[in-house]
Amino acid sequence: MRWRVAGVCGGCWVITLLGLWASEPGHAPAAFEDPDRRARIEAVLPKLDAVYERHALTHHLPGYAYGVVVDGRLIHSRAWGLARIEPAIPVTTDTRFRIASMTKSVTALAILKLRDAGKLTLEDPLERHVRAFRKAGLPTDDSPKITVRHVLTMTAGFPQDDPWGDRLLDQSPREFQAMIAGGLEFSNPPGVTWEYSNLGYALLGEVISHASGRPYQEYITREILRPLGMTDTGWEHATVPGDRLAQGYRWEHGRWQAEPLLHDGAFGAMGGLITTLGDLAKYQAFHLEAWPPRDGADSGPVSRATRREMHRPAEVLSVLTNAPVAGSAALPRVAGYSYGLSWNQDARGVIWLRHGGGLPGYGCEHRFLPDHGVGLIALANRTYAPMTAANAEAMEILLTEARLRARLPIAPPMLRRRAEQLAALLQSWDPDLAADALSSNVFLDRSESDWKAAAAEAMAACGAIRTVTPIRPQNLLRGRFDLIGDRGRVEVFMTLMPERPPRIQQIQLKVLPTATP
Repeated sequence: MRWRVAGVCGGCWVITLLGLWASEPGHAPAAFEDPDRRARIEAVLPKLDAVYERHALTHHLPGYAYGVVVDGRLIHSRAWGLARIEPAIPVTTDTRFRIASMTKSVTALAILKLRDAGKLTLEDPLERHVRAFRKAGLPTDDSPKITVRHVLTMTAGFPQDDPWGDRLLDQSPREFQAMIAGGLEFSNPPGVTWEYSNLGYALLGEVISHASGRPYQEYITREILRPLGMTDTGWEHATVPGDRLAQGYRWEHGRWQAEPLLHDGAFGAMGGLITTLGDLAKYQAFHLEAWPPRDGADSGPVSRATRREMHRPAEVLSVLTNAPVAGSAALPRVAGYSYGLSWNQDARGVIWLRHGGGLPGYGCEHRFLPDHGVGLIALANRTYAPMTAANAEAMEILLTEARLRARLPIAPPMLRRRAEQLAALLQSWDPDLAADALSSNVFLDRSESDWKAAAAEAMAACGAIRTVTPIRPQNLLRGRFDLIGDRGRVEVFMTLMPERPPRIQQIQLKVLPTATP
């Protein structure tokens, strides 16, 4: 909605909305402004079904389950194929899959919950919580002590260990402690670079057990899984009814071979959880619910602020100038690692968090777009099934064909007021208005006479001003609006200073020939 210029009175531009801002409540959180958003998502669901089915046939998956989470709800799910080949048992949306390294974000969440409770700090030396680690040694004389943060962000210097670590899932706590005390080899000194480590997240399980005084499985189950209603999620496959558990297979010599299922053990914190599509949807919804930042009740086992902390990159993984994008041209993309989640942003500004999982017999991935309120989950029962590719293709369909858009910030009252004042000031240069609206640096950075000349030139280029658009905020203190005239428009960019009351510290004017912003 736009509002009209009311006119000029006594040399001062009259703005009918001026003064109303003070009675409004605090700023509203960013919101979706598209009323057809849900309908467009539902319209492409058949295409998503086709993506996963084609993917299953191409990659010889015995079975899979996938789902789409929108605004905290699992709005669509599909199960396909067999959970067990002999006897034939079909996959359902209630079938339980081992989710392998997707467990890591749950482990990270438990570490942060203990941090928030004052039971540990991320700067604690690892040996404070894992006594056997005191004997593990370090790679160089100048290596720092390995901290919880190093392990959480996979910068402890441990080598990538997928083939080895995947087979240690059922290692006993005593065997694990003995292995650590026997000494460890490092691929890098701590704190130098990122390298994916299952051993590291197994060690975080020990940290959770020490800091909480309970086995990590019990702590995670009681403090995170059950409060989220994840009642179909656990650690030991022997406790799952046979008709509810997806048997894992590998594709070898043109046929499926059953993989032996490993029992729960000390390495479970890196990849041991067994769960369903529905429970994972609850977990993903919990992460999505942390956005946008806002006032109001903050329920759940871990605060919204801590969840958002999990969603920011701690380490740079890669910068790709031509990252492949399913169904379209390649796009530049940067990737980072946070706490049990990988962070990604492409050249469109689209941000998504993800983590895959692979174990003998299983492959999975989940990803969610916090600014878009949407997530995807895909689970399969074939060794290292590449579900990341299927989710990537489905995400691209949602972004392009369903035309998903991110939430838009909503301008707080003060930002709207300053925009209204600046719109008037650019035409009238009333000294009282300038004194109230502008920071003292504005005329120090550029003389008042020069600003007046630049504004007059811009106004002359676009003609008589007929319409002013509402400000389009970038954040709580920055945004753009347009002065639209007979021959064009002036795009006005402004930034407020942090001191209260915030005044305008920066102004940029851009003359554009078209009358439509």
